[in-house]
Amino acid sequence: MPRAAGQTSPLIGAAALYETLGDPGWVVVDCRHQLSDSDAGRAAYDAGHIPGARHAHLDHDLAKAPSASEGRHPLPDPGNFAKTLGAWGISNDTVVAAYDDASGAIAARLWWMLRWLGHERARVLDGGLPAWSAQGLPLEAKLPIWDPAVFVPRTINSRWLVSTDDLPGQLEQGRVLLDARAAERFDGQVEPIDPVAGHIPGAVNLPFNRLVGADGRLLGEADLRARFDSALSGRSASDAIAMCGSGVTACHLLLGMRAAGLGDGLLYAGSWSEWIRSPERPVEPKPPSMKTPPA
Repeated sequence: MPRAAGQTSPLIGAAALYETLGDPGWVVVDCRHQLSDSDAGRAAYDAGHIPGARHAHLDHDLAKAPSASEGRHPLPDPGNFAKTLGAWGISNDTVVAAYDDASGAIAARLWWMLRWLGHERARVLDGGLPAWSAQGLPLEAKLPIWDPAVFVPRTINSRWLVSTDDLPGQLEQGRVLLDARAAERFDGQVEPIDPVAGHIPGAVNLPFNRLVGADGRLLGEADLRARFDSALSGRSASDAIAMCGSGVTACHLLLGMRAAGLGDGLLYAGSWSEWIRSPERPVEPKPPSMKTPPA
C-alpha cells in the first residue's frame, strides 16, 4: 500500500508540543475520559493538565445525547460542534493538539472530528500525558483564561461516514470492517459495556492497542503498515471502515492509518452499540436466545 501523497503526520511529540505553549496560534485540548466514570476525566484535568489546555468531555463535547436508535456516542450536530470549538478559542487558523492518558484512544476522536469539519490543523500528542510527564514537562491545576473565537465549518466530510443502514451494502461492495475493540469483546467472551456480546458478521478484529508500543506511543510507520496490511488483506485504507463500541476508539484506527501514510478510511460512528439496537441485525457468535436449537 503506497504512502498517500501530500499528507502530514497527525502526531506531535511532547517536546515539540512544549515549544508551542504560549503561541496564540495553538490550542491544546485535554480529552481524558473513563467510560466507567464520566466525571473522572474532568477531575483529572482539574488536578493537573498541560498548561493552557481546555477540557473536552467525551459525552458532552465530542458526542450528543443518543436517541433510542443510536449508539452510545453519536456525533454532535456540526454546527453545535463548531460553536464548541469557538468557545474553546479555536478558529479556522488554529492548530489544535489533543491528548489523553490512553495512548490517543480518546484524543483521536477530537482529531477525527476536526478533520470531519475540514480542519486539517489537528494533531494528537504521541504517547499522551504519560509521554509528557516522562520528559518532566510541567502541569498546572489553575484554569486557563482565553478569548472565544469563531469557527466556521468550511467543509463537512460526510463521505467519511457510514450509517447503519448503509453498512451491509458497503460490505457487499468489498469494503473491510475493522473492529477496534479488545479481542475478548469481539469474540463474545465478555461484554462489560453493551447488552449484547460479539461482533458484526464479516468484521475483522484489529484492537486499537495493537497499534501502540510498550511506551504508549504509536508504532513506527513500517509496523503500522504491517498491521493494516494483514487486517486489510492487501486492500487499501480507502476500503476500510473503522468501528468499535461507540465510534470513539475506531478513530484511533483511522489515526493509525494516517500516521502510517495510508490515507483515510471511513468511520461507522454508530458502531457496535448502535448495531445491536435492533435484534434483527445479525451478530456473531449468536446470543443464546438466537441460537438454533439442536435437532
